[in-house]
Amino acid sequence: MPRPSTPLISRKTAVAASIEIIDQDGLEAFSLPRLAKHLGVRAPSLYHHFSDKNEILTEVARYIAGTSVRRPRMRPGPDWPEYFVALALNFRQSILKHRNAAPVLLQYLPRDLFVPTYEETAEFLLASGVPAALHVQILDGMETLAIGAVLMEAMRPTGTRQTIFPNVDPESQPLLTDALAENPLTRRQLFESMVRSFLHGIVRDNDLPG
Repeated sequence: MPRPSTPLISRKTAVAASIEIIDQDGLEAFSLPRLAKHLGVRAPSLYHHFSDKNEILTEVARYIAGTSVRRPRMRPGPDWPEYFVALALNFRQSILKHRNAAPVLLQYLPRDLFVPTYEETAEFLLASGVPAALHVQILDGMETLAIGAVLMEAMRPTGTRQTIFPNVDPESQPLLTDALAENPLTRRQLFESMVRSFLHGIVRDNDLPG
């Protein structure tokens, strides 16, 4: 399809509008005609910036899971796990702000999204006394843990501590019912605890400072 000679919108504006549509009405409501109408342009104007719908959704995923996630300050030292805890919590906050986009992230999240930041992070780990032999374990583990846990949470309905495991039957599952009743942690606290356990396990297993 030939592109108009003069761009009427920016790439950034189109991505922001796409997120607005998905946040408001869900992924099933998103289409190029709907996006064009939302922006007040004709659909061919979108082809100045994107080859197709898939490219737009890839940029939506890149923004939500990458650009909009606030990176905490790196302070090398024995408290290095706290950087990853803070980053994971910021990542969770950004994803849950756009729950309707969870299917977009599952399908379109660029596999290399976080790689450009890993060189700086590896330098931070070395300065904190973490040997290079553990860097892949930490970086890959944190990526897998955070993405998996947060997207799973985003796909579930919101609820209380008691609804962390939905549809539990007190009669046939009394122990699980009691466990939910005794659980003092919110979903956020459970996620934070899981991240800390992973990182502190690496510290303990490898006799690292911390």
